[in-house]
Amino acid sequence: MSVEHHDLIHEFPELKDRIHELKVEDHHFRKLFDEYHELTRSIEKMEDEVTPVATATEEEAKRRRVHLKDELYRMLTAA
Repeated sequence: MSVEHHDLIHEFPELKDRIHELKVEDHHFRKLFDEYHELTRSIEKMEDEVTPVATATEEEAKRRRVHLKDELYRMLTAA
């Protein structure tokens, strides 16, 4: 099964420079960024069945990732 990449650079390539800027300048953004990518790696292992889990566990992790991505996007696009 081919796993889709969900890192922020793939998700928002047009915001690459802003992502870098906030990672360096904003501690809260960096914390959420790290959490998002750690969760993405865990989900990819679940999807590849490297880490077998219940479907409900995988779905909850995906919902959490969407919430984090929404928050990160909000921060990236804030004036």
